[in-house]
Amino acid sequence: MGTDIHGFIECRWDRWLDEDDRTWFDAINLMHLYNGRSYTAFGSLFGVRDTTSFRPLAAHRGLPHDVSKEVQEDLTGFEPWRDELHSESWITWAELTAAYWDEVASKVDSCVHEYHRSSDGSWTMHGRNTDLTRFAELSGLTDRRQLYCAGNVFPEGTEWPDGDRLFRVGRLRRKDAVPDSEWGAVWSVMRTLANLHGEDGVRLVVWFDG
Repeated sequence: MGTDIHGFIECRWDRWLDEDDRTWFDAINLMHLYNGRSYTAFGSLFGVRDTTSFRPLAAHRGLPHDVSKEVQEDLTGFEPWRDELHSESWITWAELTAAYWDEVASKVDSCVHEYHRSSDGSWTMHGRNTDLTRFAELSGLTDRRQLYCAGNVFPEGTEWPDGDRLFRVGRLRRKDAVPDSEWGAVWSVMRTLANLHGEDGVRLVVWFDG
């Protein structure tokens, strides 16, 4: 059974009021911005599933005490499956911008990384296990389980050049674990709202099932 993420981006429209009078409202349901199931991202952000690669930024904080009524109402819809929900947490845009996104994982990634050559000659990460058909030809792996977990088969730093791209076994950076290709829409909405309401006035509230 897989694990899925649910949640809302919330903001405080009345940031000029006293702290006790400030109320959180929902801005958008996370499902409209992110529908993936990346356990490295879940682990890096909230300590769910992949709990060894990175120190999570906001693990198991629970729901905020002042969570918006819209989030409370949405959770009510999960009531028949309430026992399956877990790992509620939240993180502000201020915390996300302060994170060290170039941090390197504590262990070698089990997935092989694909890099593309940039116009300046440097290598830019394209993805993980992205073209396993070609990688199988280059690496000689025929066992499907080994192919999907090449990082457990070959030493760290093993490379397979392929023209203007490169396959490599290595460690993820935090920004590769939570790539803009998957999370960019979430960050874009939070960034826009933060320009209006302040970095501490925007947060992502999440929970998981499975």
